[in-house]
Amino acid sequence: MRIPAHSVCTAIRDDIVSGVHERGGRLTEELLARRYGVSRVPVREALRTLEAEGFVVTRRHAGACVAEPTEQEAADLLEMRMLLEPLAASRAAQRRTEAHLKVLRGLVRLGQERARKGSSEDLRSLGGWFHETLTQASGSPALTSMLTQLRHKIEWMYAVDMPADPAESWTEHGAIVDAVARGDSERARAVTALHTERSSAAHRLRFTPGAVRADRVRTSQHAVNVTGLQH
Repeated sequence: MRIPAHSVCTAIRDDIVSGVHERGGRLTEELLARRYGVSRVPVREALRTLEAEGFVVTRRHAGACVAEPTEQEAADLLEMRMLLEPLAASRAAQRRTEAHLKVLRGLVRLGQERARKGSSEDLRSLGGWFHETLTQASGSPALTSMLTQLRHKIEWMYAVDMPADPAESWTEHGAIVDAVARGDSERARAVTALHTERSSAAHRLRFTPGAVRADRVRTSQHAVNVTGLQH
């Protein structure tokens, strides 16, 4: 494949998250450059960025390798999300635009409709889009960047069971949007905290610490998302 140089970081990250590059596996500049159809310079820059984000580590005598997170590190991510997502909702109640509200309300309508029909894959995508939009409505680039990284890592480390009652989850989404629309930052924070706590209970580790789960590895035909963001 050949992708724009500025999208190399996104492409490598997506392949790490999807399991194309295994945990603990080496990431050689030459092979990555060949895979993505770029020179080694953007690959080198991407690996530095991914190391700063925690997806890559540099090991003596081995060079860049995919990180191998511990169970505690994975648990910390969920705890951080439970602190930051309510903050983002609170800020969104103060700073959202009408455009944000329009998108959020549209997503809630679609989510409730899909929940009634039992469209699980659609619900996952809509849920991710909902939370990304809510974070963007916070008007805080730093908070948006942190939550985006958290979501990438959580997707990498965890499988998520569908809630027993998806309609209830989308009712909670609707309550969040109502609070944001009213400008009620405390209500938005509280409802989001409850929603995030409930959703975190559905997360299961994809890996056994120190080992690679075979069911996490996909083929090299994985479609790379070069548009970036953004469950």
